[in-house]
Amino acid sequence: MGYSYHDTISVRKGEELDKETLTKFLKENLPFIPDGPLEIEQFGAGHSNLTYLLRIGNWEAVLRRPPHGPVAPKAHDMHREYRILTSLHPYYPTAPKPYIFSDDESIIGSPFFIMERRKGVVVDTEFPEWVNYTPQLGRNLSILMVDKLVELHEIDYRKTELITMAKPDGFMERQVAGWTKRYELSKTDEIRGVEELTNWLAKKIPTSPEPTIIHYDYKLNNAMFSPDFNEMVGLFDWEMTTIGDPFADLGAALSYWVEEKDPDELKKAFGAESVTTKEGFFTREEFIERYAKKSGRDLSHIQFYLTFAYFKLAVICQQIYYRYKRGQTSDPRFAKFQKTVESLIHHALNYSKGV
Repeated sequence: MGYSYHDTISVRKGEELDKETLTKFLKENLPFIPDGPLEIEQFGAGHSNLTYLLRIGNWEAVLRRPPHGPVAPKAHDMHREYRILTSLHPYYPTAPKPYIFSDDESIIGSPFFIMERRKGVVVDTEFPEWVNYTPQLGRNLSILMVDKLVELHEIDYRKTELITMAKPDGFMERQVAGWTKRYELSKTDEIRGVEELTNWLAKKIPTSPEPTIIHYDYKLNNAMFSPDFNEMVGLFDWEMTTIGDPFADLGAALSYWVEEKDPDELKKAFGAESVTTKEGFFTREEFIERYAKKSGRDLSHIQFYLTFAYFKLAVICQQIYYRYKRGQTSDPRFAKFQKTVESLIHHALNYSKGV
């Protein structure tokens, strides 16, 4: 995704929704909808769940559903994401307000939920042409990204329904063991250093701080900003959210945050490089410093969390490459993912050694 006011496209072939059944469901369940025909567009970005814009007159909303075809158990759980947003929105208004969930598959062929539409700018690999980029703008966005993460970690999760949806005890042990197993199950080629890295991770797990709500997919292109870039007006993709170690959340955010001095294979791991390499954006070190200052938390073990985050990212890429090699996906972008996995493993090893 480059930039957008969350750009929409015509609905892709094979991903259409049944307009008549959906209109009937909306009219029966959402009393604030005006009369008129339902228009449906699709948000083109993202590789996972399908997201649609619904419009009747001047009323707009967003519908989310799982991808077509078989999905892994527990993956793409629409009810879970709906419950997360329902319990979070009152405490963290940057999360969109959900309206309704349905598991009646006769409506669109799968469970789905509907939430409010947010409008703003999503930035990824470039800024809109009308933006006069300055280093100060990069700095402002960096500050917003850190501060909104700290704000999320300050919410008392015990006041939310999330307390019934997660087991924070032993979180990092489960994470390290789980992602190591996922790597082994999707392994294709021998990569030097994997065993050394997974052994290091298993031995070095630090004592976690008090658990918090974690987004766990916190990155620039999941956030939406006001056109003047002074405010984050939306944060999306809450399906990974749980109660866990806030430093795991910070580590994951930092693993997506590339900087100018990173090697090219890291900067371009997922295509064009992120705007965070531009002058003015925080380095990871500055991101860590501001997080520590704003949160008052002791980040002396951040090396472990960054090492783990790069390993986790490597495993995600390895799973995609495994599917590509087996012919389960033919997307040409994934042909070079083996190199990306090697680069991320190498980067994680360097972090483990403090390089």
